[in-house]
Amino acid sequence: MRKIWTALPVALMIVALPACSEKTENSLANSADNIGQDFENHMDNAGAAIDNGLDDAGQAIENGTARMGAAADRAANDARENVGGALENAGEDLKKPDKE
Repeated sequence: MRKIWTALPVALMIVALPACSEKTENSLANSADNIGQDFENHMDNAGAAIDNGLDDAGQAIENGTARMGAAADRAANDARENVGGALENAGEDLKKPDKE
């Protein structure tokens, strides 16, 4: 009887060991899957953040270019007005008789 009680725990360990190993294997596989999914999610989020940042940068460049173009147009109009005014003044001066 004593030998049975000694052999019983050993027999249970032998039977339970493969099941425990299978559970451990499944747990490791699930952990690896979860790590892979987390990594994929983080990479997707990083890609979206980079894409959004590039879109914002492109929009800022476009807006800056439009403002520069508008400023250049205003400067050209001001220059035309100044040159036109100066030419009108010069023409008036030429119309005046010489004072000799």
